Amino acid sequence: MKKIRIVQFGVGPIGALIVRLMREKASIEIVGAIDKDPAKAGRDLAEVVGAADGPWNIPVYAEPRKLLENSVDVVMHTTSSHLSNVMGELLECLSAGCCLVSTCEELAYPFRKYPELAAKLDLAAKEEGVALVGAGVNPGFAMDKLVLTLSAASQRIDWVKAVRIVDASKRRLPLQKKIGAGMTPDEFRAQVAAGAIKHHGLPESVAMVADALGFTLDEISETIHPIVAEEAIKTEFLTVAPGQVAGVHQIARGTDEGKDKIFMELQMYVGAKEPADSVELVGQPNLKLTIPGGTHGDIATAAIAVNVIPAIVAAPAGLRTVRDLPLSFFPTGRLA
Repeated sequence: MKKIRIVQFGVGPIGALIVRLMREKASIEIVGAIDKDPAKAGRDLAEVVGAADGPWNIPVYAEPRKLLENSVDVVMHTTSSHLSNVMGELLECLSAGCCLVSTCEELAYPFRKYPELAAKLDLAAKEEGVALVGAGVNPGFAMDKLVLTLSAASQRIDWVKAVRIVDASKRRLPLQKKIGAGMTPDEFRAQVAAGAIKHHGLPESVAMVADALGFTLDEISETIHPIVAEEAIKTEFLTVAPGQVAGVHQIARGTDEGKDKIFMELQMYVGAKEPADSVELVGQPNLKLTIPGGTHGDIATAAIAVNVIPAIVAAPAGLRTVRDLPLSFFPTGRLA
């Protein structure tokens, strides 16, 4: 069986997790990696991701052009949460005739927030006969794909609720910083106002669920507040004192005529006591699903990004979402 030739674009913590997982799949051949960090470019990929079985003789390039010309099937893209920041990277990969899987949160369902960018990506992909998708745990699974999977057992759905409580003390340092851990409440609010502190993707999940369930929404709104520590919390990377910010409390709502149709709540903070993912559907019948302990964000993001590879290779050309694609475990050693 012909192997899927893959390039890793972005070798940060999530990119490294994905690379190590892809190495376990006998039907995947990693032919190279791209990272603009001069401390990584020019080194062997095994060394950059901390693999014990290296070297792999897989180079990390600073620029994508030469590498993408080498008959690449799929680019695994893990560089930024902001769609506007990565448009050039995505279009360059598409123009080389490569399918794309990206962990960019705003790519998961960009049609409401960025309709022009979504149309541009869709057209570029169709012109090259390839497909792309934004995939991850949230958005991409815990608060949208899981909701839609559970909805298959419903005859009628009147209201949707998804709640995700994440203990960020077990996560990587960049995420702890991203949620404001260790800041004062005033510093946190200033960073929220500047757009620097938030978890990206809740409005995208609301929009995906609404469109899939046929809900008409007048508005999708979002609020972001700090969760303040009541006691000292120490993680591997930092210490949060009482009165400092432990993390973020974010709520997104989809409303119709002033009434909630979709409610999504994310509590992501160091020291969360009872982490869990839960989905509730009110309708016929009422359904509720809870994952005690929650879904580990980094592990699940890497898994979902890799598990969607067979689906994106087989997908019709254009911009796709996890709503469109079948998601299932990609067995080690074979394509499907």
